[in-house]
Amino acid sequence: MNKPLTRLLPLALVALFLLGGLLPSLTSCQRQTTSSKGVKDSLNALLADSMIYQRKKLHNPEALMALIDSLEEVGIIGVIQANYERGYVCKDQGQQRQSENYWKKAVNGEIRNRAEERAFFLASAMLTNLYQVNHNFEAALRQSIKTLNKMKQSDLVKPRLIGVQLSDIGICQLKMRRYEEAGKSFSEAYHYFLKGIPTDTTYLTYENSLACVNNSTLFYLDAKLYDNAILMIARLDTLLAMYKDSPYCRQKYYDAQYARRCNFMARALLGQGNKEEANKQFDIYQSTECYKSGREHAPGEYLMAAHRYAEATEAYADIEDQIRKRVGKPSLDIIQQYLFPKFRANAGAGYKDSALAVGLRIFYYLDSAIVWQKQDDAAELATIYETQEKDRHIAEQEVTLSKQRYSAMAILFALIVLALAIFIFFRHRAAKRLEVAHKELKVAYDQLQETTAVKERIQSELRIARDIQMSMVPHEFPQRKGLDMYGSMTPAKEVGGDLYGYIQQGNNLYFCIGDVSGKGVPASLFMAQATRLFRTLASQGMKPADICTQMNDALSGEDNVSGMFVTFFLGLIDLTTGHLAFCNAGHNPPVIGGGEHRGDFLKMESNAPIGLWPGLQFVGEEIDTIMNRPLFLYTDGLNEAENHELKQFGEDQMLAFLRKGEFKDSRDVIERMAAEVERHRDGAEPNDDLTMMCMKVTNG
Repeated sequence: MNKPLTRLLPLALVALFLLGGLLPSLTSCQRQTTSSKGVKDSLNALLADSMIYQRKKLHNPEALMALIDSLEEVGIIGVIQANYERGYVCKDQGQQRQSENYWKKAVNGEIRNRAEERAFFLASAMLTNLYQVNHNFEAALRQSIKTLNKMKQSDLVKPRLIGVQLSDIGICQLKMRRYEEAGKSFSEAYHYFLKGIPTDTTYLTYENSLACVNNSTLFYLDAKLYDNAILMIARLDTLLAMYKDSPYCRQKYYDAQYARRCNFMARALLGQGNKEEANKQFDIYQSTECYKSGREHAPGEYLMAAHRYAEATEAYADIEDQIRKRVGKPSLDIIQQYLFPKFRANAGAGYKDSALAVGLRIFYYLDSAIVWQKQDDAAELATIYETQEKDRHIAEQEVTLSKQRYSAMAILFALIVLALAIFIFFRHRAAKRLEVAHKELKVAYDQLQETTAVKERIQSELRIARDIQMSMVPHEFPQRKGLDMYGSMTPAKEVGGDLYGYIQQGNNLYFCIGDVSGKGVPASLFMAQATRLFRTLASQGMKPADICTQMNDALSGEDNVSGMFVTFFLGLIDLTTGHLAFCNAGHNPPVIGGGEHRGDFLKMESNAPIGLWPGLQFVGEEIDTIMNRPLFLYTDGLNEAENHELKQFGEDQMLAFLRKGEFKDSRDVIERMAAEVERHRDGAEPNDDLTMMCMKVTNG
């Protein structure tokens, strides 16, 4: 067997897990509450994204293409998503024509599920951007309008994404000199941005809105429509004020957008003939932190328009460094974007020698760009021809195989009929008895063989699912002086519903532990959703109680038709002071050390579990410091662990073990507690998932 096929065997097993009937058998008792197709599609999307992401990190386009082909062949991803990913691989290789070919296939495919709908929007956005880069604004406009119509019909798309799409449409119309239509598109986009801000709990709506309005202003300036540019800047001022007052404001991003705003206002006022006010705005632009720190390099356009050529030459002084840092090989875009402005600035300032040097540099880049363009075109055409030839060859093989199968079936059918006629003629009665016995034996054998194969396949595929789930929880912990932290999870079945995790942001450490109701694949999917929400909300610096409230709103919605929930404990430690803020959502109370490190349960309020009822406001609590006090968290798989006589391990035994033990560190606590539970079970099968986490903050 060749090596590529050998490497794809695990992928084939995963595909069988998703498509071969495992999920229907596991969810047959929940068909009225959970859609097996929805579960399978969600798991497919999760697996595909993970495998493609891991393969992309290897920077091996041939291997990535082979993986995408395999995922499509076994049905983990559909045609739309496969062609979108292929187009993205070609884009990274600079193969624009091949990218366009794949993305066209993607946007013309039939959408069958949420994953393909998302892939359609992504492919459409990439195709539109490609058309715009190539100045084919008519094609970009057609594709953008087609995408916009689908967006407005989908409940998957947020208002901010519709606003981004309308901004793309407006830019295309502006480039095609359809100014009135462009103004309407920009106004509608602004309406969707304002509509999306109150409903979005992240920074994305603000920053997408600011970027789109800034870009629209730039295109108006390039078209010398200065009145329209000032109207867009007024909208930009409104969005900047809202963004600055929001809890999601990132100062560096705000500074960059404000700097661009001042630069654009200076250019617009100069275009209107108001040179004095324009210079004031440009002075404000140069006084911004973004400009001073070197993160904003765009003063050249204004200086050239104001005939301040000597200053413009200084703005373009480091243009060669920018070319070396940002550009791989020479192209016509480099000449137009970098070298032409520098040449005009030097010529306008009267620096003849410098202008001549830049002119020679332009000739050098022009010659190299033509050579590279010819090489790229030839290589890309060869790739396209090779792909087309491959598709044609595959189609011919399929036709030939179909003909061979039909011929073989016809011959086989004729032989069976002839043999059956002879057999009936000579052994009519004996044949009847033999036929009945043969059928019964064949049915029994097939059932036995099928049962054995399914059992082996289920065991193998559940092991794969367990490995995927275990990859979702951390196995490495912060290596920081003054922090000792460790955790582990052992599912009772191949896959389970326990979870734990952490996110460190500077001196702040978020951590959580939870237990999803139920067992098996549904619990593991609910656990994956809870883990994703914790990471997303904690990364925004929210308080534990607010995180639990938003997680509850997300998990207790209409999609939670099965009524699943998760008990959850979430904490936030200031690693410099030991201050602990936490929220307990129906979970077992942690054990905290005190005095002579004598452990006892943490006294606290207990909220309802997450996912039961929408609209709950969770209550958080605080402890001034837990410095030098170990904190031990666990799920009920610890205290409810049973032996053969169904006797539970119990909270008293757990406390006694923690109090009397002399432990080296948090890992020693976890490992020795796990061994103690195993001794208590005495060979009995675990009745629940076992998850533990231990940490201790010291003065360093």
